[in-house]
Amino acid sequence: MTGTAHGTPPAWEVPAPPPPGTPAPPSGDDVLAAADRARRGGDTSRWPDKLPVRERLAVLLDPGSFVEDGVLASAGTPGMPADGVVTGVGTVEGRPVAVIAHDFGVKAGSWGERTCEKQIRILERADRDLLPVFYLVDSAGGRLTEQMGFFPGRRGASKIFHLQVALSGRVPQICCLHGPSAAGGAYMPAFTDWVGMVDGQASMYLASPRVAEKVTGEHTTAEEMGGARMHAEVSGCGDAVFDEDWQAIAAARLLFSYLPGRFDAPPPDAEPVEPEAAGWDGLVPEDPTVGYDIAGVIDRLVDGGSFFEVKPDWAPEIVVGFARLEGRVVGLVANQPRVRSGAIHVDSADKAARFISLCDAFNVPLLFLQDVPGFMVGVAVERQGIIRHGAKMITAMASAEVPKFTVVLRKAYAAGFYAMCAPGFEPRATLALPSAFIGAMGPEASVNAVYAGKIAEIADPDERAAFVATRVEEHRAEVNLLRMGDELVVDAVVPGEELRGELVARLRHADGWTRTRGRRHHPVSPV
Repeated sequence: MTGTAHGTPPAWEVPAPPPPGTPAPPSGDDVLAAADRARRGGDTSRWPDKLPVRERLAVLLDPGSFVEDGVLASAGTPGMPADGVVTGVGTVEGRPVAVIAHDFGVKAGSWGERTCEKQIRILERADRDLLPVFYLVDSAGGRLTEQMGFFPGRRGASKIFHLQVALSGRVPQICCLHGPSAAGGAYMPAFTDWVGMVDGQASMYLASPRVAEKVTGEHTTAEEMGGARMHAEVSGCGDAVFDEDWQAIAAARLLFSYLPGRFDAPPPDAEPVEPEAAGWDGLVPEDPTVGYDIAGVIDRLVDGGSFFEVKPDWAPEIVVGFARLEGRVVGLVANQPRVRSGAIHVDSADKAARFISLCDAFNVPLLFLQDVPGFMVGVAVERQGIIRHGAKMITAMASAEVPKFTVVLRKAYAAGFYAMCAPGFEPRATLALPSAFIGAMGPEASVNAVYAGKIAEIADPDERAAFVATRVEEHRAEVNLLRMGDELVVDAVVPGEELRGELVARLRHADGWTRTRGRRHHPVSPV
């Protein structure tokens, strides 16, 4: 036996001293200091108008609720706190959520190997635990110096997108875009259910203006090619524009209050509130060619202050958004007669299809407010694929299993009547205001189509006008609201003042609805 009686280790067990100049291993205090540096984040002094990433999280999450993962990522690399992304879980109004938040002060929020790994890990947790995900995006894209880390591998950016698609329709995914979302990273917002963009800061594009110029010869700016206003008004990739970071985050929190935390739960109720407006006299003009603002109808139907419009600046001839009726969440799809007479165009069909799909994914009943002359016609829209886009809207509406209710406010013509949930698509009820008209086309257009040859033969203008007027009255006598009720096309004719109460009662009686067993719960497909 070697060693001493007091337990001195034998000579061969004594570790050799480190070579001169070898750095000492970090102490516990060193590790804590590194974590503190990571939590302070990158230097944001160059962007005084932006909230630092952790201040954004403080606006989003309930105080004291955030639990962070991977805070020491890249702690051994100077200037790389948390590797430029903050991930973890917290609560919003007491409801658990997962978060991904880019730190624009660290290499412009760009993605490297560990950035991707952190985002993948929190999305895997969201997938496992069915957690809603909030994305606070502000990223210049992948770091070309770490291309092998973020681009080609199994745990790179493609895995992030794979997980986002896997989560789609199972949990809400809500994005606030505070800065750039460039190159492949532009798809992170695209796979979410809602994108709020900060004006003058946020942008989405697959290639920067400099790259676009090299490839196509175009001279443009980031704002023109991918800025907030362009995406909210032209492309439809953005849902709303805000002046400040905190406003976008506040809107994201508000949107979440209309959605369940997961696909197999109901949306949360709230305390009932009386509508903002009352009185229907003159609100809906009897003349079907006169425009009016559908907002006046919505304000008289839904709980005061509850309407959350989605994509208000894109395809405004159709209005979609969440609201409450006596505290219950509903999704509204309404024609806007003030814009393009409320006709359905290519973009408005896409807008409606996506919103209907979102509502069906998260168990939100749908209310269709019809005042529609039909789908837009003409060479331009046919070349744009109006048939294909219209089919997308009708497919989304017909596939939705949530309770659906249809109200014909004034006119419902042609395939527009179908797309806005006609009786053949099984709404729980089709209601109508007393002055509503349903037909393949308006009476005047119908007469001109049927009697075109006869009308052309009448030379005298007064005689021609009298002939047309007589035929129009005959048409109205044959195709009218009373007959629609008689033949069970319309379930009830309801004066405007009674419409809210009628809808509230019908919505309440639909509370026990269930889905078809075994049917796949679909994703929310991009526009």
